[in-house]
Order: sequence, then structure tokens, then C-alpha cells
Amino acid sequence: MTATGPSDFDLQIASLGVHADDSYAMVSDVAMPLHVSTTFHYDSDPTKLKRAKDRDSSVKEEKTTFIYSRFGNPVTERVEAVLSSILNGHAVVYSSGLTAFSGALTYYNPKRLSIGDGYHGCHGVARIFTRLSGLEKVPLLDDSVSAGDLVHVETPINPTGLCTDLAKAVEFAHSRGAKIMVDATFAPPPLQDPFEFGVDIVMHSATKYLGGHSDLLAGVLVTKDPHVRDALLQDRGLLGGAPGNFETWLLLRSLRTFKMRIETQAKNAGKIVAWLDSALKNNDIPILTKVYHASLQTEEFVTKQMNTGLFSPTFAIEVASPEIAKSLPSKLKLFHHATSLGGVESLIEWRAMSDPNVPEGLLRLSIGVEDAEDLIADLKAALLSLTV
Repeated sequence: MTATGPSDFDLQIASLGVHADDSYAMVSDVAMPLHVSTTFHYDSDPTKLKRAKDRDSSVKEEKTTFIYSRFGNPVTERVEAVLSSILNGHAVVYSSGLTAFSGALTYYNPKRLSIGDGYHGCHGVARIFTRLSGLEKVPLLDDSVSAGDLVHVETPINPTGLCTDLAKAVEFAHSRGAKIMVDATFAPPPLQDPFEFGVDIVMHSATKYLGGHSDLLAGVLVTKDPHVRDALLQDRGLLGGAPGNFETWLLLRSLRTFKMRIETQAKNAGKIVAWLDSALKNNDIPILTKVYHASLQTEEFVTKQMNTGLFSPTFAIEVASPEIAKSLPSKLKLFHHATSLGGVESLIEWRAMSDPNVPEGLLRLSIGVEDAEDLIADLKAALLSLTV
């Protein structure tokens, strides 16, 4: 991955998160200032002024001349520079993950959407497109998929953290002339890079690990094709899907520490899942009935797809009854009972409260940056306190 910042040599993700936008600085501040203006001065040189019909607003130049913040502002430009570097493509940022998903459906305008398990919000957006354009939603890798359709794969999957075989999905989609989009929210680089498998576009809810502090909403689409990026930007500006100035400023702040956060969270999750799996196999905690996580999958594709040895910091467990699942969060000291994921603090959610499609004994855990042994001790005490 090549930085757009101060260096002419390849930088790693940790350095890119801090320096990929250095060349976009407009002032000498080390910490990037918050730009709140919605409108910007035109060029003071009359010879450089162009009529609207003479400007090609569909093409993004390397550095934007700002006019109106719905179409771009200094903070959004810098965020997209960093995201493009660490996500290995051309990034377009949106006001939320679902806005990004809507942006992809708007751009591709498929007749069919082939989609499997995953975030229920994406299924909700698909229903809106069905109402508006007659979009047909079919199962993932359905035989009806053909040219012009869109295959949407989520991996790892919400809420379990299990992996879907990307190589298989890409081969299926492209053999039928369809495009393939991957929601990689649960495992952003360096944990996984879907572009290595030939996907057409990658989506992230930047609210989660990229934001990482539970204080902003944002989404991102990433493409290898600059023409697709330009079209997405044009659609975003017209449909009003750009994030606010403060949200983009918060996101840029978060990206500075992204790599150290995601790796700490993934390592913590690995330790906790290993302990839970051992407790399940040894029947040390009788109310624990199932543990879901990619690290426990035995299929060969999993380690090829997530080849760093680290897996998603979000996973799920099942317990013996819905009543136990409802009670467990209140027994924990270090986990907040809340929805969402990816923040520095650990969360647990009785998932049936927000997702109608899961077993009522399922709890989703999002692991933060606390000490793993402390989190294990907290979980152990809470689980044993509910054991009859």
C-alpha cells in the first residue's frame, strides 16, 4: 500500500493511519483542525472561474477545490485519503454504513440482490429498493443470479463472527456476469483484505472498528476503479449521503490509532473465545451451549482468507435459555449491555432485542481493549452466578 503522505516508499497500516493525509494539510497544525464551513470562497482569479456547464463535477481531482460541503470539504478529503490507503482502494465516505450500502445499490441498480445472513439493516434497505424499483432479493449464491445482478457477502457474519468463503463467492458471481460486494465491517485490514480475492467493491460501517470509540456514525465504500469512485461521489453529493464535518473529524482522529486498536481487540477476542471453547468442551459452565467464532472454524479457506492469525473481535455465544441470556448482561462488570460493536469498550447484547432472526438464547460480544484476563474473569463470574 502506497502512502499519499510524506514518503515515496510503501508504508504499513499503522503509519498510513497517521500520515496518509499529510500532503492534504491546509494549515501548520499537527492535529487537524475541525472545518465547519458549508460553503467556500471561489477562486479570486477571474480567469480560473468556470461556468457550471463547463465543469466536469463527476471527476474527482487529486485535490479538490471546495465549493459546497455536500460535495466535499477539507476533513472529508483527508479521511478519504487515509481510508483509501489503509483499505487498499479508492474510498468514498458516507453518513452511515447503511447509507454506503444504499449508495452501492443505487450505483449498480441490480435486478437481483443475492444476499445471505448478516446485518438485518441491509435487508431492510433491500426491501426499500424492492418497493421503489422491483429489486428481487434472492438467497446467497442462488442459481437465478445472472449478468447485471449484485451478490452481497458479509464476512465475517453478523452476529456470529463466522467467515464466508470469498473465493467461492467471487468465482460464482463473476462466472455469471454479476458484481460482488463484500461487507467487511467485522474484519477490516489488517485482519482481511477482500480485494485479494477479486471482489468488485468493499463496504464498511465505519461506525464500528474504523471509528472505534462509539461516538460517530459513518460508512465507506471502497473500489479499485477510479471511475466507479467518481460516480459514487456524484451520487453521494446529489442524494445527500455525505457525513457531517464533525463526524469526519472524529473519524480521522480515530484512524490515527486504528491498527493498534483492532489488533488488541482481535488478540483479546482470541483469548476469550479459546477460554469459552475450552469451558464448553469440558462442561465447566453448564449453561453455555455454543460458541461462534471464525477461529473455531475448520474449513481450509478460513486461514487463507484471514491469514494473520487474528480474527474478528466480535463473536457470539448461546446459553441454555432466553431468560439466562436476558440476565447475563446485568451480571457483568466490564461489559456494557448495548448494541453496536467495535468500540474500545467491551459490549454484550442480548441480540434478540435488535435482530428478529437469531435464537433467543444468543448473545453477541464485542471485545474492547481492556485486559483479556480481566474480561475472562468477569465473564466466568457472571456465567457461574447463573448456573443452577
